[in-house]
Amino acid sequence: MNHPIVNAMSFDIEDWFHMVEIDAVADTGKWETFPSLVERYTDQILAQLAAHETRATFFMLGWIAERYPELVRRIAEAGHELGTHSYWHRRVDMLDPDSFAEDLRRSIDVIEQASSQRVRGFRAPSFSIRPGTEWAFDVMLDCGLEYDASLFPAPRGHGGYPSPRGMHRFTDVPSGRDIPELPMSVMRVGPAGLGFTGGGYLRFLPTWFVHRGIRRLNRRGMPAVVYLHPRDFAPDCPRVPMPLKRRFKCYVGLKTTTGKLDALLSSFPWAACETVLGLDSPSTEAAA
Repeated sequence: MNHPIVNAMSFDIEDWFHMVEIDAVADTGKWETFPSLVERYTDQILAQLAAHETRATFFMLGWIAERYPELVRRIAEAGHELGTHSYWHRRVDMLDPDSFAEDLRRSIDVIEQASSQRVRGFRAPSFSIRPGTEWAFDVMLDCGLEYDASLFPAPRGHGGYPSPRGMHRFTDVPSGRDIPELPMSVMRVGPAGLGFTGGGYLRFLPTWFVHRGIRRLNRRGMPAVVYLHPRDFAPDCPRVPMPLKRRFKCYVGLKTTTGKLDALLSSFPWAACETVLGLDSPSTEAAA
């Protein structure tokens, strides 16, 4: 391999109370009353990236962008790509095309207004594009998006999608169009696949195991995709009632994430999703 594979570094910018299917935080009317950690830990992420001179993609929740426009501007001014993570953080497979389109357009509008940057990419909350929700790709394209980063090509709690494990063009769009897809990284473990480069997976697994998985992908000519949230860095994240298995996944390893991100940034080359996908040009100023 003459040139090293450049991997995709990404962050899903939402607050700790945007966890899906947790009754204690499900009432959107109460979100304003909860203590927030999103700004403090996103600024920490920005500082880590700056120290390593690394550009990343920030998939921003529209609800956050509307309330923290200065945070959006700081991300943009630091040279990072801004994508959308929806407005309300609702699972796509629980919506219909009209409600998804309304949510998506609202999120794009507030992010572009705050950043003066065109939003090109989308990541679904909880990787919730599953078989039967291929209509979502038509909605993305109709909203002007240029790529998707939502597919999880292995079984998981909210489904997963049987797609190629490397970046590809998704061709099963109902309208007959296609769209570049940057799926999450999975490692083959027996007949199944294991996510290992983001969220609770990355917090739980040892650093050497994550690095070995990335090297294995890179040897095959495939970039790894890291995805983290501000709450992944927050040992002081508030605790709320939830099932034991979910509690473990939400809170395991929170003290390790900062060090693990530093190790990743020091050990591999990284770029924003749009760069890894080879899109023609970086995000440009949003249309007036």
